[in-house]
Amino acid sequence: MALRGRLHYSLPMRMRYAHSTLRRVLLGLPVIVLAGASAHADKIVDPSTVAPEFREAAEKRRAEQVKLIECNNAARIAKIQKRDMAQYVAECFDKPADKPQ
Repeated sequence: MALRGRLHYSLPMRMRYAHSTLRRVLLGLPVIVLAGASAHADKIVDPSTVAPEFREAAEKRRAEQVKLIECNNAARIAKIQKRDMAQYVAECFDKPADKPQ
């Protein structure tokens, strides 16, 4: 601890500021990354955890979410550019699902 204090005071003022700022950024970065990763994605609805009167709506929402995920994956596999992604996903989402024969 004493060594760090001596090192800190031996640096010029400009470098002390950069050193403390860099340390704050490096210590705060994992917190930001971990918080952002979990908050970004929507949870897929589980109809079994919903009240019985809302189960039908939850099943429809889950089907929509699954289809949207599939369309996004198809766009990624087809290497669609970001500027065309919304149109591609919307067209994919509006297509009727293939029914097994």
